[in-house]
Formats: sequence, C-alpha cells, structure tokens
Amino acid sequence: MPVSLTNSQNPGSDLGELASGLEAAQKLIQGQQFPAALEALQTLLKSMPDEPEALYMSAVCLRYTKQYEAALASLSHLKSVQPEHGRAHQEEGYNQRALGDKDKALRAFDRACFYNPALEASYRARIEFHNERNEHARLSHVQGQLKELLALPKPLIAVIDLISMGKLLRAEELCRRFLTKIPHHIEAMRLLADIGMRLGILEDAELLLHSASLLAPDNIRVHIDYIQVLRKRQQHLAAQEQARQLLDREPSNPQFQSLYAVQCMQSGQFDEALATFDELLKVLPNDPITLTSQGHALKTKGESASAITSYQQAITAYPRHGEAYFSLANLKTYRFSDEEMQQMLALQQDDNLSFMERVHLCFALGKAFEDNKDVDQSFAFYEQGNHLKKSQSRYDADQITKELALQKEHVSARLLIEKNDFGHSSADPIFIVGMPRAGSTLIEQILSSHSQVDGTLELPNVPSLAQRLRRHVVNGAAPGYPQVLELLSHKELAQFGEEFIEDTRSHRQGAPLFIDKMPNNFRHIGLIKLILPNAKIIDARRNPLDCCFSGFKQLFAEGQEFSYSLADIGQYYLDYVTLMDHWDKVLPGFALRVNNEDVIADLGSEVRRLLEFCGLPFEQACMDFHKTERNVRTPSSEQVRRPVNSSGVGQWRKYSSFLESLKQSLGAELVALSPSDEALEQAP
Repeated sequence: MPVSLTNSQNPGSDLGELASGLEAAQKLIQGQQFPAALEALQTLLKSMPDEPEALYMSAVCLRYTKQYEAALASLSHLKSVQPEHGRAHQEEGYNQRALGDKDKALRAFDRACFYNPALEASYRARIEFHNERNEHARLSHVQGQLKELLALPKPLIAVIDLISMGKLLRAEELCRRFLTKIPHHIEAMRLLADIGMRLGILEDAELLLHSASLLAPDNIRVHIDYIQVLRKRQQHLAAQEQARQLLDREPSNPQFQSLYAVQCMQSGQFDEALATFDELLKVLPNDPITLTSQGHALKTKGESASAITSYQQAITAYPRHGEAYFSLANLKTYRFSDEEMQQMLALQQDDNLSFMERVHLCFALGKAFEDNKDVDQSFAFYEQGNHLKKSQSRYDADQITKELALQKEHVSARLLIEKNDFGHSSADPIFIVGMPRAGSTLIEQILSSHSQVDGTLELPNVPSLAQRLRRHVVNGAAPGYPQVLELLSHKELAQFGEEFIEDTRSHRQGAPLFIDKMPNNFRHIGLIKLILPNAKIIDARRNPLDCCFSGFKQLFAEGQEFSYSLADIGQYYLDYVTLMDHWDKVLPGFALRVNNEDVIADLGSEVRRLLEFCGLPFEQACMDFHKTERNVRTPSSEQVRRPVNSSGVGQWRKYSSFLESLKQSLGAELVALSPSDEALEQAP
C-alpha cells in the first residue's frame, strides 16, 4: 500500500513529521495492528483533517476492524478532497460488498478501474460480479481489460499506477528507466508522452507519439493520443488529418466520427463538424458528449438558442454532466431556473462526482448565484472551484515573477536598437496582448470586422518558439531564454519570423492583415520585435479589480493557472503592468494601449485610434462589430455580439469584502485605478 506525500492538502505543514507518521501507521497496518494504526492516523487527522493518505489508510483500518459505515464516511471525506483517488473507490467497493450491497460495490469497482487502470483487484472483483449475474458481454469486456493490463511489463503497470495517483515525476523516472532498456516499447512511449502532456511538455510528447505512430501504425490508442497532443499544440489541420485517417479506416466507428467532428470544429470547419455530429447522433441518439460538443460548435457560430437546446439535451440524457451545466453558464447570457439550480445543488452532495464534474458545477453555481444576487453563495462556489483547480496545479507565482524579470534584465533598448532590422519584414500580424478578460475579444471583433483583417485564434506559435529558445544552442551552449536573444544572428531572427508567417497561414482567410490574440504574448514582446519588427502590438487593458476578479470567476479551458488564486492573479497582473512599462520604455510607440473603459465610454474615438495605429482606413463595420458574423471561440463570444455596454464595469464591488488577498497582491496604486462610484454612475 503506497504512501503519497505529493498531494497533501496542507503544504505548509511539517512534511517530515507527516511522512514519519504515515510510515509508522503503514508498518502497523502491515503488522495487522489495525486499532493501533487507526489511533495513530486519527492523531494525524486532528491537525491535518484533509490529508488524503491518512484518510485512505484510516478507511483500510476501519474495514479490517469491520467498521464499514465509518470506513465509508472516511472515504466520502477523501473523495471530497480527491474525487479521482482510484484506491478510495476500490476501498469503497470492498466495504459495500461486505455490507451486502453488490450494486454499489460493482459501481465502485467500475469507478476504481476508470480512475486507476492499474488496479488488478478491482478488475477481478468486477469479473466475479458479472460472472455471478451471467452478464457475458460485460464479463468478456472486463476480462479483456484485465488481460491487456497483465500483458504489460510490471514496471509499466507501476507507471500507470503512479500517473493515476498524480506522482508524475516518479512515473517519468520509472518510465524513462524502462525505455533505456527497451527503447521502442510502444506502450512505454505512449505513457511517457502522457506524462509529458500532463506536465505541459507538449513538444516532447508530440515527438514521442509521432515516432510511436510510425512504429505501430495500427495502434489506435497511440493515434488518438497523437491527435490529442496535436490539438493541445493547436496544430489543428495536422490533427484533423490524423482523425481523417482513422475515420477512413472505419467510417462507421462512432469514436472516430466524434474525433473527426471535434477536429473539424477546432480547424474552423463548423458546418462539416455539425454535419458529422448530426450523423453521429443518428447512431448514438442523446449521447451527452456529442450533444455538448455540438453545443460548443453552435455557440461558436453564434447560434446560441440552438446551443442551449443541445446543452439541455445533454443534461437530460446524463443529469451528472457538469460540463453541460458549465457550458450554459459560460454563455454569460443564460439564466438557470430554480429547478436547474436545485439539480446542481443536489449533485454537489454526490461524493462520487468526478473531479471535473465537480469543478464545472462549482463555476456554474457561482454564476447562477451571482445572477440571483446572492453574493455570499456565489463567491463560495467560485472559491471552491478555484481551490479544486489550484490543488492540481504546479503554478509558482514567485517563479513567474522571476522569469518575467529576466525580460527586463536581458532585453534592453541597446539590444533592440542593434537588431532593429534583423527580423522578417512582414507587417501582416497584429498581436493583441494583455490579461485574460481584459477586453481583447472586443478589440479583435472590432478589427476583424474590417475588410483587410482576418481574426484567427489565440495562436501558440510565439510561446512555442520561446520554449524552443530555452534549449537553443549557440556556440555549444544553451544560455536559456531570453538570454539567448542577445546571441541570435540576423539569419536566425529572420528565419524565425518567416516561420511564424508561414506556420500561421493556415488560420487566415486571405486578408492582408491578421490577428494573433494570445494574451500571454505580452511576455515576449521583445522576441516579437526581433523576429517581426513591423508587426503591431495592442495592449488590451482593463481596470485591475474588474480584470482580475473576472479572471477568477472564469474557468479557462487550459493554461492561465494563475487564475486559481486571488493572490496569484493579483501578482500576475502586477508583473504584467511592470513588464509592459519596460516594453513601453525600450520600445516607445511599438505597443498601443487600449483601455476597455475608454472603448465603452467613447467607441468612435477608440475605433479610429485602433485603425490609425494599424494603418487602416475607417470602415463603418468596425463600429457595427456586433453585426459581424464570424466564429468566436472565447468566453466573451456572446458579449461581443452585442453593442458595447458598461454591465461588466465595477462587478468586483459586490464581492469587495472577499477580495482582500487580491488587493494586497495588486498594491494600493493599482487598486486605485479601478473606477470610482461616481464614474460608474456616469458610465453609459
């Protein structure tokens, strides 16, 4: 029975004392001294009531002493802390079986295998139940799963177990050690790529899966993972081609149809995606995943009423579908009925919700109570959802502060003047940078309404280049990024700029200019200037408290891990404005700051400012941006389809009493930038 310290919910506690306490309890359990082990664990839990392994080991002791209801209570607590703790669900199965509830036991063992595919005992328990019930098809399926698991080398079973418990660094070490002995073992390559994706090392994961797909062209799991990593790297056309290859093998395979439809959607081919979803729903009517994906496509196209219907149908088909509830909330315009709120609140009491089901419901309930003007309940759910996400994050705010400070240290005015004309000459890109939820989608919608501008996506190309430059070798050494910028040659900088233009061409529709709306590109403005000296930068700025709290309320699809803590998001905003001050100093006039509040107050003046900066003639369509029909993939999609209004200004004030940690991180000077009550009263 392994002991895990990596997921302790008490990071400020004495880890040495915790480790020794758990180790002592484990030895007592191994010696079958269960009452003594339980007493030691209860002592630990008095000071650390949410410690996962103490809760798990307590449940084991309670079961062995036949205190089954108490064991289930301990497991219920554990699952509220770590909903996807596979061994907790396995332990629940043992207890329910001992109590004679075979249905609950079987469901628990099913969940255990889903969350941790390395749990042999749970597979065997499921086989026993299905055999007793003469459920031959299910029996055969589980037997096949167990056979597949047992066919793996034992080190790889251990890797699967470690991944499932969140011990990624240990899993990586063990997997790499195995691959040094058997370099082209397909499952080991796939598992190492899985670890890489979980750690955000996407380039290495892609390389592994590409190699594995060439070595094992008939391995479906490898190909599906390859599509996933291509999607994460926003290489959507390549991912779509891989999905098309799978579909060509088995045109009637629902899984392949779904993969292809999702990739069509990611590539911007929404009509093709919706047609494929329609075909899929004929085969799998009321499939909640398909209905939800269909809703996403309809929302992006601007067909919000049809999107709502799809999301509601998904909930009807699967009432626990947290993503569908969140998707309704994420429209920003939808209002939950009292019945829907009661359904969500009831689901919150279910300790068998998956991690993301619970997170989605928290953010949906936060929005629902906000709409009902119940600020206390609203903030409690927003906070719970963010706390859950933070518990699985490796984000280090101080480390990010140090990384951004390196930009100021190494990207100087001297360097930028010396290499001013080294990059590629194209003036096509317009980069909109800043904080999420700062009004960048509104600026994009205004500019992309112009006949000479294409709106695209939040493109990953600049951050990906920055990651490559961290390992870039010059004169036999890798100085790191941004230090390496001082050593790059004229030829290299021009090549990087040309690569950006060519690699982003697939996202364009033929206009002379195009927008890259990746907000975090503010970190790399020096790099952008060096590789694309004629590009335009627009700094989308919103008052600090509205911007930061709006980010805290928003569940982002991925990235933006600073948003899971008010203190972290405040520190990130401070780092952002500090770095932008540096760019304004060393690159005067290169970036145009556009304040969201100014756009709301005087749209006409700000539109003309934007167009003049971009070298574009005035077009009335930019004033009538809300009438522009285009696919909008951000959480602001519904808002930018309406005229500007001040409804989002000052929303933080209702929650002011909860925002002390945010205010402290921002500092008095930034807090003072938020609009006064008088300004809010005068807003249009």
